[in-house]
Amino acid sequence: MSLPRIAIDAMGGDEGVRVMVEGAALARRRHDQFQFLLVGDETQIKSALESHPNMRGASEILHCEDVVGGDEQPSKALRRAKTTSMGLAVNAVKQGKAGAAVSAGNTGALMAMSKIALRTMPGIDRPALAAVMPTLEDEDVIMLDLGANTEADARNLVQFAIMGAAYSRILLGRKPRVRLLNIGTEENKGFDRLRDAAADLQAAKGLDMQFDGYVESDKINRGEVDVVVTDGFSGNIALKAIEGTARFVTDLLRSAFTSSLRSKIGFLVSRPATELLKHHLDPNNHNGAVFLGLNGVVVKSHGSANAAGVANAVEVAARLLEDDITNRIAKDLAELGEARLRETNGGAASEGTGK
Repeated sequence: MSLPRIAIDAMGGDEGVRVMVEGAALARRRHDQFQFLLVGDETQIKSALESHPNMRGASEILHCEDVVGGDEQPSKALRRAKTTSMGLAVNAVKQGKAGAAVSAGNTGALMAMSKIALRTMPGIDRPALAAVMPTLEDEDVIMLDLGANTEADARNLVQFAIMGAAYSRILLGRKPRVRLLNIGTEENKGFDRLRDAAADLQAAKGLDMQFDGYVESDKINRGEVDVVVTDGFSGNIALKAIEGTARFVTDLLRSAFTSSLRSKIGFLVSRPATELLKHHLDPNNHNGAVFLGLNGVVVKSHGSANAAGVANAVEVAARLLEDDITNRIAKDLAELGEARLRETNGGAASEGTGK
C-alpha cells in the first residue's frame, strides 16, 4: 500500500522532538510503508533520528525553530502560522507536500490554523473534533464534538453525525449506531436543537447509519452506541469527566492495593486483571483526535502522550488517508441532500393528490 507522507509537528507536545520522532519510528516499524515530513529544529530532529535508523530513509526534515506555546492564544498563534512547526505541518497538507498532519501542540491553535489553511468541506459549516474512547465491549465509541465548537445548532449536529458515522465505518466496517447526547432518552427531552436534529436524522433514511435517538452520559462507554454526537461544550465536559473518573478508579485501586500487607498480596493475585484494566484505560492506547470536516486530514495527539500514544495518532492519520475519509463524508452529505429532496418532492406529491 502506498500512502502520502505524514507531516509531523516534531516540536509540539510536552516532551517535544524525542517522543514525536520515537512515536513516528514505532509506527513505521509496524507499517514500513509510512513516510514522514518532520517539521522542527533540524539539529534536534537529526539527533533524535540517530536512535531510529528505520526513519532515516523514510523522512525529510523541514527546518523550523519557532514553536506554538501550550498556553498561547489561538489568534496570536495564527499570525505565526507561516513560521511555526505546527503551521508549516498543516500548510504541507494544503500544498500537497503531505497527506496528513499530526501535532501534539496547542489544540486551539491547531484548530484555527487547520480551518484557515484547509477550509471546511462543501456542505460542512463547522469542523468537529472527534476522538475514540474505550467501552465495555470489544469495539470503541467515537464522540464528537469535543471542543472545536462550544455551540452547535441542529444543522451542525446533523453534519457531526454524518462525519462521525463515516469515521466509525472505517473503524468498524459496518453501519454504526448513532445517538445524540441528551439528559434523557425520551423524545421530549433536551433543547429544541436536539429534537430538530433527531427529527432530521430520523427522516434521512438513505444515510449509512442507524440513528437510535438519544443517549445519556452514563451510557457512553457501555458499548451500546458507536457514535455519540453533541456540541463541543457538552462534549468536552463529558470527555474530561470520563477521563477523570478513569484516573480516579486507577488511583483508588492503587491506594487500596498498597494499604496493607494483605492487600499487597491481593494485588499480586489479581495483577493480571489490574494490568488489563490499566491497558484498557490508558489514554495512549486511544490517542489521536481528528478534525473532521476539513479538506485534509489533521490529527491531534495528546500533549502528554508517550511514544506509543504518538504512534497511535500517526496510525489514525494513515488509516483516514487509506480509507479516504474526506470522500466518504462528501458522499454521505450528497445522500443527505438527495434524501431531503425526496422528502420534499414526496410531500409535494401528497399535497397534489389531496392525500
